[in-house]
Amino acid sequence: MRKPRDFDSELKALADKAKQLKERRVQQLGELVIATGADAIDAETLAGALLVIAENNEAQRKDAWRKRGAAFFQSKARKRGE
Repeated sequence: MRKPRDFDSELKALADKAKQLKERRVQQLGELVIATGADAIDAETLAGALLVIAENNEAQRKDAWRKRGAAFFQSKARKRGE
């Protein structure tokens, strides 16, 4: 006879994992804000800029932002590797 599954403990484990992932994401976003120097900007201005970015549907502009972000991370990786 098979052992019955404990759905409650499995759901709790999944909820804990989701909570850890969300906390890690929030921490990484905070680190990104600091790394870019955006922590010097007041919260309202930063939130407004992020809203504009999120609402923007221009593919060319988003691609330019993506490239600039990739270059930022590559330069940071090179500086750490030196």
